[in-house]
Amino acid sequence: MVQNKEILIQRKQYTQKLKSWLGQNDLVKIVTGVRRCGKSKLFVLFQKELLKNKIATKNTIISINLEDVLQTREIGLTYNNSGFFADYNKLLDYVTSKLAPNKMNFVFIDEVQLLENWQLAANALKLIENVDLYLTGSNAYMFSGDLANSFGGRYVEVKMQPFSFREYCEASKEIELQNNPSLKQFVPNYNLQELYSKYLRESGFPQTIKFNSDTDLIYDYLMNTVYLNTVQKDIISRYGITDVNKLNSVIRYIFDNIGNETSLRGIERGLKASGQNISVPTLTTYLQGLMDSYLVYKCDRYDIKGKKYLDSSSKFYVADIGLRNAILGSSDRDLGHILENIVYLELLSRGYSVSVGKITKLVRNGQVRENKTVEIDFIAKKKDQIEYYQVALNVLEPEILQRELAPLEEIKDNYPKYLLTMDFGSGDNNGIKRMNVLKWLFNEEP
Repeated sequence: MVQNKEILIQRKQYTQKLKSWLGQNDLVKIVTGVRRCGKSKLFVLFQKELLKNKIATKNTIISINLEDVLQTREIGLTYNNSGFFADYNKLLDYVTSKLAPNKMNFVFIDEVQLLENWQLAANALKLIENVDLYLTGSNAYMFSGDLANSFGGRYVEVKMQPFSFREYCEASKEIELQNNPSLKQFVPNYNLQELYSKYLRESGFPQTIKFNSDTDLIYDYLMNTVYLNTVQKDIISRYGITDVNKLNSVIRYIFDNIGNETSLRGIERGLKASGQNISVPTLTTYLQGLMDSYLVYKCDRYDIKGKKYLDSSSKFYVADIGLRNAILGSSDRDLGHILENIVYLELLSRGYSVSVGKITKLVRNGQVRENKTVEIDFIAKKKDQIEYYQVALNVLEPEILQRELAPLEEIKDNYPKYLLTMDFGSGDNNGIKRMNVLKWLFNEEP
């Protein structure tokens, strides 16, 4: 078998976004996402596109990775007491010394949040007429403060994730073709069910796909290179956390309760039941760190009839199910919430803002009329477009089908409504589109 050499897996939806902003060098392009989701490789892919299409030459591409020790030494950057690179002027001097005069220069700075006062450096570069600036960052808090003001509002964000299910399928075939070149004469045949099981087990982080399904290697990589690296650099160091055991308890609790509606008080009670006393203010800090590092996403509730967000409770989802398995131990339990998590991430990757839908209605209970609340798994919004989604493992039994359709039937507007399941086939139930979730994830169905 041919040994895996370094190959680049295409991330078409992200490179296409970067290409769409070519020529708009007054905009700073910032790619954000959890560590090791592929941001650096995205820059490599995009640079190859620039060279291939003769938009740039090697002399007009300046690429800096602030995690590259040799390169930061060459620039002359040193750490300060806070763990950031000090003196952004040295980076500016390095970049400007390499600019090709009278030509457009494409400047890429990876993990820019490692540079103290990076906004000042970025703003200075943005103002150079022949510089088109691209940045990556692994922390949402890099957008805190007056970033919009410092850039005059002239920046765009590309939110990147680990492989989607479709990307995972295509990358798996790419690796298979690399190991067996003779297969190139055949049209790829995707066994979606088998690939979905592997996707859950082995993760969507790009590097793991090269480990030939060796779960020991995969989980070691996820725990050490992804998880511990992220927690140490983006949460513990930033917030000065000393009780790491408490932080790990919160992380395990959130990862174990994906898709469950909860509140800060609910999390506090749940942890207390397992022997951990953690105050609400401390929980708030830990959760903010998890969300800022893109390990965890918060999905708020939305009152469909009242047209307002509710702040009493939310749901949490995680960046990658394989990472969840590595932290908690691989398990086949809770497959419904796992599927819900994957649909949530897919909707985010398609550019939707996502919330949990709530509808309260009056029902009669004997002689008493009382409020009953029904939940719609997801409301997906993009510009003026709204879609409603219900997610279930299967709906083969008539009573289960009706139970899953009921919340969608309570919505009286005419926006599209979908029921996604693992069942084969598709159908229509009074205007509600029922479809196979794996085909939907693979983009074979709308």
